[in-house]
Amino acid sequence: MAPPSPLGLSVGNMFYVFSDEGITVLQPSECEIRRHMKRTERIVATYRENIRLLKDEMCPKGEGVSPQHCVWSSAVNVRDKYIYVTQPLLSRLLVVDIQAQKVVQAISTDPFPVKMLYDKSHDQVWVMTWGDMEKTHPTLQVIPQASVGEVHRAIRTTFQRVTDFFIPPTNLIITHVRFAFVFLKNEPAVHKIDLETFHRVKTISLKNYSCIPVSMAYTHLSGFYFVQCQSKSRLQAPPQLLIDSVTDAVIGPNLNVSGRPFVSPDGRYIVTPDPRSSKLMVQTVSFQGELSLNQELDEPFVISDVAFQPSFVESNQHVVVATSGSGTDFLFADLSSGLVEVLRSLKEPLAPQAWPWGGPNRVVVSSGLFGQYLVTPSAESLFILNGKQRTPHCEVSDIKRGNTVVWVGEV
Repeated sequence: MAPPSPLGLSVGNMFYVFSDEGITVLQPSECEIRRHMKRTERIVATYRENIRLLKDEMCPKGEGVSPQHCVWSSAVNVRDKYIYVTQPLLSRLLVVDIQAQKVVQAISTDPFPVKMLYDKSHDQVWVMTWGDMEKTHPTLQVIPQASVGEVHRAIRTTFQRVTDFFIPPTNLIITHVRFAFVFLKNEPAVHKIDLETFHRVKTISLKNYSCIPVSMAYTHLSGFYFVQCQSKSRLQAPPQLLIDSVTDAVIGPNLNVSGRPFVSPDGRYIVTPDPRSSKLMVQTVSFQGELSLNQELDEPFVISDVAFQPSFVESNQHVVVATSGSGTDFLFADLSSGLVEVLRSLKEPLAPQAWPWGGPNRVVVSSGLFGQYLVTPSAESLFILNGKQRTPHCEVSDIKRGNTVVWVGEV
């Protein structure tokens, strides 16, 4: 059992949802709102240096948006102790103390922080900022010792013109990650970065393939990096590229698969919604590290976001779930059999223009590696789905723009 919070309630095994109104803590099986941190709540600084912030509201007025509401873009779970969440219009991150159920610090960043990744191996949060809505002065900043309860500061790295970055996730097999990858504007290359020193180790050129990298994924089973490409003209998306993680050599195109790759938690499946063919391409990696195309599933809609769940029917198998960026449908696809089910009528998602921060305009987040619940927002409410039964579990109303969601497991 998790130790009780000050409210006498468990704080783990919950979804934390960041919306216009503030922060909602949701217990999925009971569909219960355990806590609501309103936008007017004060930041309760627990550190002496932070006295100045004691008066600050979580989402102060004067963001140029009225009436007063919160604007979030990205959140990360730091060891089930803290959640870091970006407030792009306020040029800062907030730190939520999960045990205390309070916002305990605001960390100033460069203007418009939009995306974060947590590097668990080095306990640091990486933050990409845009500089302005036109992305004219992007930077990468790092917050060291993210899980330590002290005053945190963002350190600026030397990278300019950053369009995105990728840190391979840790899992049950890979517990230490040494390198990250940074993409620069209009540059057909990925830059390999040492996570400890923040120095560039190598530049891997993709020029021979006319590939400007958009996103990456990694599977430890074959040791392949998958690179989503776009061309300079941005008209026709070139196929993904494969990079060997041992030698950093570009192996070549990944068949004719284009689009953003997603890797299952066990590294066995690579799933790509391919915009050119309207197919969901499912590739498998054998335990010998051989990559093969397993399924081409019909994609009933343009996919916004993807998550994985364990199969509740077959052991050691996975189900992929996906949201629509424009409609009310939700997809379940069995990765071993290729069986597809579509759940309809989950209300309209946020309009893409109402979500200008990059990334999906309708996220889907699962309740941990073995959990059966999923959360996905509509424009003005939130759906909890039961993945085991593949049915809507409940709808939580009056959560507007709840498109930033974090799962917190056992605390």
